[in-house]
Amino acid sequence: MVRWDGVTLVILAASGCVSLLLAQINDVLGRLPQIIRAWRRVRRELSRGRDEPPGGPDGG
Repeated sequence: MVRWDGVTLVILAASGCVSLLLAQINDVLGRLPQIIRAWRRVRRELSRGRDEPPGGPDGG
C-alpha cells in the first residue's frame, strides 16, 4: 500500500533541492563575467611582473 504522505514529502523535498540548485547555478553564472575579468587582470599583472627587471620598471 502506498503511503501518500511519504510520497508527498519526497516530491516536496526533490522540488526544493532542484530550486536551490537552480538558484545557485543562476548566482554563479551571474558572477562569471566578474570572475573572468578578475582572472584576466591577475594574468596581466603576473605577465607584466615577469617582463620588468627587479626593482621596478626603471631598474632602480
